[in-house]
Amino acid sequence: MSAVEDNPLGRYLKERRARLDPAALGLPLARRRTPGLRREEVAQRAHVSPTWYTWLEQGRGGAPSTEVLERLAGALQLSAVEREHLFLLAQNRPPEVRYQVATDVPPRLQRVLDALEHCPSMIRTPTWDVVAWNRACAAVLNDYAAMPPDRRNILRHIFANPAARGRMPNWAQDARFVVAAFRADAARAGAMAAMQALVSELSAANAEFAAMWAELDVRGSYGEAAKQIEHPVAGPISLEYSGFAVEGRPDLTLIVYHPATPADEARVRQLMDQ
Repeated sequence: MSAVEDNPLGRYLKERRARLDPAALGLPLARRRTPGLRREEVAQRAHVSPTWYTWLEQGRGGAPSTEVLERLAGALQLSAVEREHLFLLAQNRPPEVRYQVATDVPPRLQRVLDALEHCPSMIRTPTWDVVAWNRACAAVLNDYAAMPPDRRNILRHIFANPAARGRMPNWAQDARFVVAAFRADAARAGAMAAMQALVSELSAANAEFAAMWAELDVRGSYGEAAKQIEHPVAGPISLEYSGFAVEGRPDLTLIVYHPATPADEARVRQLMDQ
C-alpha cells in the first residue's frame, strides 16, 4: 500500500486539485496528462514550496500550519464544508470560526417558522439579534416588526424594556441564563469584538446586567428548558424551549417555544386570533 493511500489528507488534496479547471484559472492547457491542476500550480497559488506540497500529498510533509491550510483552502477553492474537512484531516479539529454578521434569512427558513403555526419561534444570531420570527412569536413574546432593525436584540429586550420584566415571573433566573448563554455563543462564533458595544451599552444602563456579566458564567443555549411568561391579555403561559443549530448557517440559531399544555396552546391561539 502506497504512502498516498495511507494518507487521507494527501488523497483529499489530490482529489480536490483534480477537480479544478485550469482554463477557468487562466492556466495553459497544453501537455496535461491528468485533469485538474498540477502540484506545482497548487503550490504557487498557495505560496508554498512545490517540493513541500508534493511531500504533503505523499504523507511526508509534516503537519501543515493553520496559515498554510487557509492558503491551501483558497488555492483549491474549497467551500466552507470542504475547508472544515481539510482542517479535520490535517489537524483533527475544525477551523477557527469566521464571524460574519447575518444579513439575510433564506426564504426556506421563514417557511419553517411559519409552519410552526402555534409555536412562538424565531431565528437569532450569535449576538442574539433576532432576524426572523413567526406570527405566534409576535403575538406571544415580542413583535419585532414594530422595532427598528438595530433594536431587535433579546438582551436589549430583557434589560432595557421595562414591559419585558413584567412578563417574566422568573426574570432573574431567565436573565442570568440569557447572559451566560450569550457570552458562550458570542465567544464560540468569534464575535467577542462585535458584542462589546452591546455589552458596554447595557452595562452602563443597567446595574443588574453589569453584575451578571461580571460573574463570567457560561451556559449552553441549545437543548431544552421551560419558560414562563405572564401575558397582560392571556395571563400565564408555559412554554417549552428548544434551540437548534441551522445546518450550513453557523451564524443562525432556530429557537422554538412549544406550548406546554393544551390550555397554553389555547392561549396562544387566542392571542393570534386577536
